[in-house]
Amino acid sequence: MTVLYKLMGNKKLLVLMVSLIIFIALFGVTLSREKATAPERFLRDTVSWTQTIFNRPARFVANLVQDIRDIRTIYAENKTLRLTLTQYSRDTMKLNELEAQNLRLKDLLGFTEKQKAANNYRYHPAEVIAYSSDPYSKVITVNVGARDGVKKDMAVISVEGLVGRVMDASDFTSNVQLLTAIDSLNATDSESDKASATTPTKGISATVKGKESDSFGVVSYDPETGLLIMSKISPSDPVAKGDTIVTSGIGGVFPKGIVIGTVLSKEVDKLGLNYIAYVQPAADFVHLREVLIVEKPE
Repeated sequence: MTVLYKLMGNKKLLVLMVSLIIFIALFGVTLSREKATAPERFLRDTVSWTQTIFNRPARFVANLVQDIRDIRTIYAENKTLRLTLTQYSRDTMKLNELEAQNLRLKDLLGFTEKQKAANNYRYHPAEVIAYSSDPYSKVITVNVGARDGVKKDMAVISVEGLVGRVMDASDFTSNVQLLTAIDSLNATDSESDKASATTPTKGISATVKGKESDSFGVVSYDPETGLLIMSKISPSDPVAKGDTIVTSGIGGVFPKGIVIGTVLSKEVDKLGLNYIAYVQPAADFVHLREVLIVEKPE
């Protein structure tokens, strides 16, 4: 009884308890009935409508926030994918270059093994590291020099054929004069003149592979046609179209037997006394990557 008197004295608490009792009673009555009264339906519809009003903006904001998060995630993933793709492209380029270099080195190795079986020359593998910026100098730089045993006037070849000669050699690099720097038909002497480092080689003593005892000429470069010209060919020389021109070894600069090119045609020279032959160079002077420097035994 004392507790009841205290509750009756506290009006706010009493009102709360009565309201709760009434709410529970109404809730129980509503559940026990199949149909709600009009006020109940109105109240229920009002609450539902109010929830719909607030729910739509809330869902829109929630979806917007989620979309922003997804966009950030996609952006980060795309950035990672772009970096991965860039790295993959670089690695692919490096791999392709390494594979191409591997093939070239295999060809170079096979070539040197064949040459070693044919003669007792020593070969210094070298990589082309620079082309002269002067289009008229026709000089390349390789990454081997005097400390590797390279000397002036040594022949330089590729797997395909003769490339040129060493103009000068420093300790670690060498400058190579290409065949395209050889003087034209105005030169009368072969490489026996021992051209200086600044003077182009005047010509290369050459012969026909397989006809060495019957054929002889001097090879020079013709800038007008982009071909090599073999001059001083005697009328009785058996050189013919399709023959392979090689170095004769006369003169001492270029060892004998190095492939120079293939004969394209043969005709009488301007004086009408001898013949000249147009020769397609065997070596590619534009895309040189690796070469061999030939050292003859002392």
